[in-house]
Amino acid sequence: MNYRDAGLSDGEHERIKEMLGREPNELETALIGVMWSEHCSYKSTRRLLSKFPQEGRNLVGGPGENAGVVDCGSGWGLAFKVESHNHPSAVAPYQGAATGVGGIIRDILAMGARPAASMDGLFFGMPDSGKSAALAEGIVEGVAGYGNAVGVPTIGGKTFYDPCFEGNPLLNAFNCGLVRLGRIVSSKTARPGDLAVLLGSKTGRDGIAGASFASKELDADNRDSRGHIQIGDPFEEKLLIECCLDLLDGDLIASMQDMGAAGILSSSSEIAHKSGAGIEIDADLIPLRERMEPWEIFLSESQERMLLVVVPGKFDAVKTVADRYALECVPVGRVTGDGRYRVSMSGETIADLPVGILGDAPVVDWPMRTPGDLEERRAQPSNIRSLDPIRDIKTLIGSVHGTCREEIWRRYDCQVQLRTAAEPGEPVSAITLPDSDALIVFSMEAEPWKCWTDPFHGAAETMAQSIRTLALCGADALGMTNCLNFPSPEKPENFHDLSRCVDGLAAVCRDMGCPVVSGNVSLYNETPRGGIYPVPLVVTVGLVAHRAYYVSGGGALPGDVVYLVGPTSASLGASRWQVLCGGSGCARPQGSTWAYDAKMEAEFAERALASSRKAGIRSARVVAGGGLAAALAKEVIYSGVGMEIGLGSLDPTETLFSEGGPRAVYIVSQDKEEKFVRVWEGYPMTRIGNVSGTSLVIHGIGELSLEELEAEFFGGAEK
Repeated sequence: MNYRDAGLSDGEHERIKEMLGREPNELETALIGVMWSEHCSYKSTRRLLSKFPQEGRNLVGGPGENAGVVDCGSGWGLAFKVESHNHPSAVAPYQGAATGVGGIIRDILAMGARPAASMDGLFFGMPDSGKSAALAEGIVEGVAGYGNAVGVPTIGGKTFYDPCFEGNPLLNAFNCGLVRLGRIVSSKTARPGDLAVLLGSKTGRDGIAGASFASKELDADNRDSRGHIQIGDPFEEKLLIECCLDLLDGDLIASMQDMGAAGILSSSSEIAHKSGAGIEIDADLIPLRERMEPWEIFLSESQERMLLVVVPGKFDAVKTVADRYALECVPVGRVTGDGRYRVSMSGETIADLPVGILGDAPVVDWPMRTPGDLEERRAQPSNIRSLDPIRDIKTLIGSVHGTCREEIWRRYDCQVQLRTAAEPGEPVSAITLPDSDALIVFSMEAEPWKCWTDPFHGAAETMAQSIRTLALCGADALGMTNCLNFPSPEKPENFHDLSRCVDGLAAVCRDMGCPVVSGNVSLYNETPRGGIYPVPLVVTVGLVAHRAYYVSGGGALPGDVVYLVGPTSASLGASRWQVLCGGSGCARPQGSTWAYDAKMEAEFAERALASSRKAGIRSARVVAGGGLAAALAKEVIYSGVGMEIGLGSLDPTETLFSEGGPRAVYIVSQDKEEKFVRVWEGYPMTRIGNVSGTSLVIHGIGELSLEELEAEFFGGAEK
């Protein structure tokens, strides 16, 4: 294998020779090549990621470990992270998605946490495309097939459709787990003399060089890439989870690392590098499913494997527990104190590298250039007005962008483990916290259209919307994890959009005191058809101090009053209405989104939290995709009761369909209205109607019956 086959550039090859003082051999070239891949090293984004705030009052552990951890109270921590499995899902949708779920679960397990809940971010081409529909079906089945069998509930997510994802779907897998604060496992605690123990499945040829495959663009024909895709076994993973947790309960493990991207190589070199140590691996000791070359063994991404670091005197006890679960458990090496990464086979050293060369790939500073069409993207279409708002409401909630996602989530087991407090379809996802009346809540958000027309404000809106949603339900934000899905960074315009999106996320997190605890970067998301829109996906975790404070949607009752808090309009730019109904002919999004306002966001969050504790809220929903019209329609549908809304002299198009900004619909019982008004006094607030009847009536515009709304929302995408 020459250096170019290993994915290294001429400049990188020269740098390696300078660092080693010699030419690396073929195995060493392969090892360095995969660890210097974009997927493993983040060489294009490390400097950008340093902009994220990493301090917070509830932060226990941030970037640098397998997952971040926040303090949820009652002695419990929550470990959480989101990762991509985009290229594998494009090539082999079922296994790509399934192993994405399995991999993120093992990241959480590696922190010593019991995996408690999963979410999925799904981005597909349009469903009327046969190829996109087949990919979507396989990916959803993969998420369901693995998650249901492994016994971890899938409690929510995000689904988005656009032609840019044709042939390049995105699967962003999130998982979280509960861990006692005194029992968190670190990957930095290996010591010289400790054993490196491989636990779990045997190593095979599935998934070889998967990290390198994920660091380049997809070809028009991906059939030759199937060898890079891992094969998952959720039943083996279930055994692995229980075995690892038993080992932790017995205090038998010094450190632990998931074998994900780059397999044995990454897990062993990362533990050594983070611990300031070295490591020796004997390839002859690694259990194999088939005869393999050394580079195949170390780059294989066979699933359901963990690397344990065990004090020698405890190995027999570790083996006894592993035997109970019928899992392979073999010492394959030992930790050293010399800072070297050595591989031996048949008694000979076949690779000898400084650990640092594997752990510290050189940073790449790609040139950045403002896209020449950015002003055109931001330009707001002039004189766009709804000619028939009632028809447009039906279009929005019945379209693939606004319809109910029940067809997807009904395949997921969302109640296994019996911790789920808010099922898919509610404004947030939630699980219970053990030994407490508190709820842990999650908000997953992404706004590809807005991030394409206005990268900074689009990303800021994405992050702010996630925090707003938590505050509305009564939760303080504890921390955020993100997955940055972008096309090739080598194109200066793409790197501009990536950089500005990071700036937007970082600004909101910094202003709102929400640390970034973990994350993932997925670049080169493009095919010969072109690149995807920028997709910075975020999952923000919050805590509702007592379930009595939890506010959800769909609880309106006849006689309640309806309030809109926040500005009566925001921006039609890159909104669902603009794309579907506003004259762009379902072509491309256009127009700037809401301009981020830190002071208003903080004030909204403060008052929303106060409302959940003091104002007796019946129901609430953030104004987001589809604008006020979609929020009202969903409240009518989920509450099963009508509303009478009056807009007065307000512009119908702007008021009903604009998106963005700290705005929400509140449904308040009449006897609590005075308290509610006191909480929001001084903030923009408009009493827009009341709950009555069985239709959504907008005075002076028209009405939609509950039956019409339900028909569109629950069946619109199937028409």
